[in-house]
Amino acid sequence: MKMFVVFVILVHVSPHASAVEVYDWDPFVLLPCESQTFELDEPSVVWSRYDLNPSTVHQRQQEGDELKDQNQLYSSRTSMKTDALETGDLSLNLTKLHLSDSGSYTCTVRGFSRGIERELRVTDVHLQVKERFPSWAKALLVLLVLGLLVGALLVHFRQYFMSVYQVEVDSGAESVQLPCKTTVRLPKDAKVEWRDGEDWKVHVYQNGSDQPEEQDSEYRGRTEMKRKLLEPGDLSLTLKYPTNWDSKTFICTVYNREGDILMEKQVELKVKVHQVEVDSGAESVQLPCKTTVRLPKDAKVVWRDRYYRKLHVYRSGSDQPEEQDSDYRCRTEMKRKLLEPGDLSLTLKYPTNWDSKTFICTVYNREGRKLMEKHVKLKVKVCEVEVEEGEESIQLPFITTPDLPEDAKVKWVCSIRTVHLYENRSDQPEEQDQVYKDRTEMKKDLLKTGDLSLTLKHPKETDTGEYWCRVNNKDGDRLRGKTVKLKVKGNIRNRSSSTDPTPLMADQSV
Repeated sequence: MKMFVVFVILVHVSPHASAVEVYDWDPFVLLPCESQTFELDEPSVVWSRYDLNPSTVHQRQQEGDELKDQNQLYSSRTSMKTDALETGDLSLNLTKLHLSDSGSYTCTVRGFSRGIERELRVTDVHLQVKERFPSWAKALLVLLVLGLLVGALLVHFRQYFMSVYQVEVDSGAESVQLPCKTTVRLPKDAKVEWRDGEDWKVHVYQNGSDQPEEQDSEYRGRTEMKRKLLEPGDLSLTLKYPTNWDSKTFICTVYNREGDILMEKQVELKVKVHQVEVDSGAESVQLPCKTTVRLPKDAKVVWRDRYYRKLHVYRSGSDQPEEQDSDYRCRTEMKRKLLEPGDLSLTLKYPTNWDSKTFICTVYNREGRKLMEKHVKLKVKVCEVEVEEGEESIQLPFITTPDLPEDAKVKWVCSIRTVHLYENRSDQPEEQDQVYKDRTEMKKDLLKTGDLSLTLKHPKETDTGEYWCRVNNKDGDRLRGKTVKLKVKGNIRNRSSSTDPTPLMADQSV
């Protein structure tokens, strides 16, 4: 009798932990998780809450979602990107939020490597769902709304028409004006209140002066209204340094001394995010951020990506490379004495398709208060290579910064197959898939020169697909990465006479 023993390895590392706070009125929340899975066979990702039974919140496999073990509390409320296991973006989207959703969520990656089952706990996310208004306040609010509606029907002559203005401005502009004017003379004791669509106070004017202590912290120091605004009837608001977070509806409301609404007007603001497009393989790309306002000498400038990883930090008159995330180390540059001309643009070297995301430039004063912020959306076009079957070879290009760590690992992969592996300062042909045996080549001194291009010999139509190159340090941290799409054009004669049993890999994903 034969006995088969299956080894299961639990890789336990200190997971990244983060905290997310939302309100129960928010339409959804995104729980972040990022981890590449192309080194695993049959990869899957599981989101869990171990204080529940069953603990599974969401599970995704290569074939799609697997929800048979899902806790019914999350039924029809969770989703992940269809290409999550391919791109490494394993974030979970949770909708229809409840207070009971508060808890600790764990993102775990599972799969097989060399026939051994592996499990990696990637990150823990602590979610707190807050109640915007307590239940009694919501009930009171409903009663007040009903009362106002009934009063409006009974006293029809006090109706007013709400004009909705639309204002558009570029992200990074110094300011934008939200218009609100009236020809009616307002009483001297009137109160003017600007608030946003989430009911946060943007600006309050009362008793002849501004009331900054009533502002929400997000708008503190960023708003301005005219002096003696009640006399000309111009209640317009100037909002400084608008960002795409400010793309929302703002409401200007005027109250009399008794608290009755005299007038109300809505303004819809759209802040356009600056978009930059560059070819994969370009030497560098500039992410623009400029201001004509003179910034204080002790200002701090932070560039980060949408995952809050720091690209570049400038503080105390110099760069702070030790604060950079490893993905961006030695790949960013800013001008010297950047605070004087107000040019805070960032140069990102050797952009790849993994850099296609939104980047944020934020300026803080010495106390940590935000002075300005700009969003820039970068799109790096994926490198595409085309060759005819029968050619001697084809090169999959990847040029990056020179002088990579000597212990770096460079791995080219197509689907779940290892195309080429460079590790311990030499090629590792024994790790190659048989399909690519004796058909690949990389340059000498590749870590020193930064030329990680791969030469594929005797390309065949079945080689068509997406090739990923990933560079890791000895601790497994990703240093660089690039995707190259290869298309090998065949013909009917070659296709019919081919004896290669290898299936076409073009449409398979990691």
